[in-house]
Amino acid sequence: MLMSDLIQHRRVRAPQEHGQVFLDPPWSLVGQTLAANRQQLAQADCDFGGRSHAELSRLARHELLTRSVAYTKRYRDVAWPTTPPDAGSAILLAGHQPELFHPGVWFKNFALGALARQHGALAVNLQIDSDKVKSTTIRVPGGSLREPTVESLAFDAPGPAVAYEERAIRDPELFASFGRRVTETIAPLVANPVVQELWPAVLERQQADERLASCLAQSRHQLEGRWGNQTLELPQSEVCQTEAFAWFTAHLLAHLPRFWEIHNAALAEYRMVHRLRNAAQPLPDLAAADDWLEAPLWVWTESDPQRRALYVREHADRVVLTNRAGWETQLTLTADGLADMAVEQLLELGRQGIKLRTRALTTTMFARVLLGDLFLHGIGGAKYDQLTDTLIHRFLGLKAPCYLTVSATMLLQQTTAADVEPDARQIKRRLREFEFHGERFVDPEQLAAANDAQAASLAIERKRHWIATPKTPQNARSRHLEIVAANRTLQQWLATRRAELNAQYEEIGRETRRAKILRARDYAFCLHSLETLPDLILELLAANS
Repeated sequence: MLMSDLIQHRRVRAPQEHGQVFLDPPWSLVGQTLAANRQQLAQADCDFGGRSHAELSRLARHELLTRSVAYTKRYRDVAWPTTPPDAGSAILLAGHQPELFHPGVWFKNFALGALARQHGALAVNLQIDSDKVKSTTIRVPGGSLREPTVESLAFDAPGPAVAYEERAIRDPELFASFGRRVTETIAPLVANPVVQELWPAVLERQQADERLASCLAQSRHQLEGRWGNQTLELPQSEVCQTEAFAWFTAHLLAHLPRFWEIHNAALAEYRMVHRLRNAAQPLPDLAAADDWLEAPLWVWTESDPQRRALYVREHADRVVLTNRAGWETQLTLTADGLADMAVEQLLELGRQGIKLRTRALTTTMFARVLLGDLFLHGIGGAKYDQLTDTLIHRFLGLKAPCYLTVSATMLLQQTTAADVEPDARQIKRRLREFEFHGERFVDPEQLAAANDAQAASLAIERKRHWIATPKTPQNARSRHLEIVAANRTLQQWLATRRAELNAQYEEIGRETRRAKILRARDYAFCLHSLETLPDLILELLAANS
């Protein structure tokens, strides 16, 4: 392997200050990057079990656009006709879990739409509904500007750890009251939060679809449309039901031993470059058990929606698939044969309610190589997709298309964060000096006024005597006890100053906690002001385009 093939350390960090945007590459180079990607993908020369890259990409893009137009038209107007746009058009992609994410993530959706308009491209946002529902609560600040608090408010009851695709709303009453509860809690800080416009739309979508992902994502996408953003959307679960995805999956499974080795070697290399000691970061290795190899896919069934890893083993002219929990099937598939029979078998599994879904790296690997021309990542996705670059290059033999990293910071309150850490450190240092070097700080005038000068002098002299006395095994304990006793005696004359410093330290602590609450960048977008957030997003787009 050449040194140029090694994973390179890339520093990707979210912006910290209000109104800051992170773009890599910068907006001015997106057109150039998009053109380079399109040329590169047009020249891609690899085979997917009997289908060329060009042929499979045309199919994948056609299916993507057909399904995304049909899906989006279920709940909002789109600027495209019923028949899909030309699959040869430039396609920009983004994706995220269908959750109440923070506005820095949401900014990516608006950047997706703006860049598509600027470059005459089509924009499709993928709802990554194959991921598990992590939480049914969000953090909501309340209290007051002077003494803010934070509490967790639930939008639904907890439930089994299943993918968004399978998660229905469990507590309709709790779900219906969420908008009101959020508005009441955050009222001292934000008078008119976005949730007041969002949640009625969420409840309206609930009448059409009881799934949590659909209610949250479709209402959010409707809101984007009212704010002028034109994109299409499609759940990843629908992408995984396409014929093109079946061809991609068959190719992956046919060559799984090679992919398995490349994947785990790249992970080890990534951990070394980024100095990660945790074997689960940025994601675990693919496992092996007996003659089974773990594939980078999830599997579950309609009757058993618990998401499990897919395991595969080769057997003569076929591969065997299992979830290692009772389900097993076979595909007619070899590494050097055509995959058309396996593709039909995979599609039939879908029709039977067997759900094969991508994991993070295979989601973007398929999207970047076959679905679109430029993928927009947030900070987290940009970090792990350095691995995807390596997999695309080493497994498919292609130079990985570039992706765009987009994020922004939009705070609920634009309070100035006072730098109180130096003051806090200084106070802690002084309190420690009071405890162990009280003789340096005793006020002679205070002692004289209190007629305590002699007692203090005796304590100071006793301490100086023992400090000057060389430490030996025989006197070590008594020496230590005498010094401690002298320090303790001196504390009575430092009580007032100590109380003053403690009061200052507590105030700094309150200010630190206040800033931490008010300046957190990860509050859900629906908590932000309806009066300011839309304008701010447009301003940031204009300033960075």
